[in-house]
Amino acid sequence: MSLFLEAFAAIRDFFESGGDVLWAILFVTIVMWTLIIERAWFFILDLPPKVREIREHWDDRDDKVSWYARRVRERLVSHVSVESNRNLLVIKAMMAVLPLLGLLGTVTGMIKVFDVMTVMGTGNARAMAGGVSQATIPTMAGLVAALSGLYFVTWLDRKATNEVEKVEDLLSH
Repeated sequence: MSLFLEAFAAIRDFFESGGDVLWAILFVTIVMWTLIIERAWFFILDLPPKVREIREHWDDRDDKVSWYARRVRERLVSHVSVESNRNLLVIKAMMAVLPLLGLLGTVTGMIKVFDVMTVMGTGNARAMAGGVSQATIPTMAGLVAALSGLYFVTWLDRKATNEVEKVEDLLSH
């Protein structure tokens, strides 16, 4: 139990030294990772049965060359494309917002440093240290949070493209 309390105290101290912007970075990161996990779940578990169902639907058709059949094929491929690309733009937007939130933390930390300098002058380095840490910790946290999802977003984007192409190839004319 002591280890848990020490970890909790370290996390609490980290958030206190980083300022309020860290809470926004944490929230955006949790939402981003929730969406990344949902997309991975979709590609691994939900999409294969849907692709089989679409393939069976296409194979059951007698007509595969008429204008109407081509529109049905386009609709099926479009359905897979929309499902595969769902929330990818939101995840990418969150990855772009996280470093900006870090910069917001930098600005608020520097404002705190300037407030301390106004009140106490430049001679009190200990008083300014809180503002300096509040300026650097959110920047680091925002960059690390954004970079943590970079590989997975690239994988999800590539997987979506490949799955759409695979469905296009499965539904032959």
